[in-house]
Amino acid sequence: MSVTQLSPAAVAATRRPRRTFDRDRFLAVALAAPSILATAIFVYGFIGWSVRVSLSKWTGLIADYSFVGLDHYIGLLDDGRFQIDIRNTAIFTVLFLTSCLAIGLFLAVLLDQRLKGENLFRSIYMFPMAISFIVTGVVWRWLMNSAAGSRISGLNLLFQNLGLDFLISRWHLTDPPWGIAFVVLPAVWQMSGFTMALYLGGLRAISEDLREAARVDGASELQTYRYIILPLLQPVTLSAVIILGHISLKIFDLIVAISQNNIALDVPGVYMWRTTFDGNNYGQGAAIGIIMLVTVALLIVPYLIYSMRTEAEQ
Repeated sequence: MSVTQLSPAAVAATRRPRRTFDRDRFLAVALAAPSILATAIFVYGFIGWSVRVSLSKWTGLIADYSFVGLDHYIGLLDDGRFQIDIRNTAIFTVLFLTSCLAIGLFLAVLLDQRLKGENLFRSIYMFPMAISFIVTGVVWRWLMNSAAGSRISGLNLLFQNLGLDFLISRWHLTDPPWGIAFVVLPAVWQMSGFTMALYLGGLRAISEDLREAARVDGASELQTYRYIILPLLQPVTLSAVIILGHISLKIFDLIVAISQNNIALDVPGVYMWRTTFDGNNYGQGAAIGIIMLVTVALLIVPYLIYSMRTEAEQ
């Protein structure tokens, strides 16, 4: 039978190129495999193990995986200390987010004016990020020292020397629930520079032609920012909210450095540590950790879905 007598499918099969070994694809998979395997074991594997522990009766140094269901989670709902943790986290998150966004945007707008010494000011504002939260907490614990009389120090001493006695405060030792509000101060001091950098990058990405067109149309500078600049900065604001919200929901080291076992300033991260490693109640500690994980996931997962949809549309 000649080639002309073959069916169209047979002719196509004879012309189909042989599959060859894709070396580049194999190398890409081989390079990514260790990271994928490590993530699967040390992230998702440990999350699964923590869920299993949170459903167990493990109390003490000897592991006890006896299944108790949701007892630890139900018990936390009636736990007075955990209720304090949720309240403190809510207050801390709201004040932390609003303060960082407002101060960061304000500083970014100032630096966007192309003033002399911009690099110096940008470095000064960004410098606190180079310090860990534990160091920040130790320093601010001294600055917010509530001692009076001959032992007065920190900001209270500064206010006294300036004749601003009405500003002297007990700071983080203020009666609950507002003591936690003063712990926001060092957190804002450290992270507002980061927010400024995000907003400054967003401002520099906006075309100057849009601003000029708004000015030609008679818009004031305030109207330009309100109706043009701020709407265009919404993706930056969303990113900042996700990052700052993630930090506030799992805050630990700053609280430990400032509170020194003060339950009035307790947060879930500190309670999880005390419960697990001081009280050896691994089941309840794992339950607190899973609740924190779910809380953070509720903030981050919608953002990831939104980002993937936006990339797909583009």
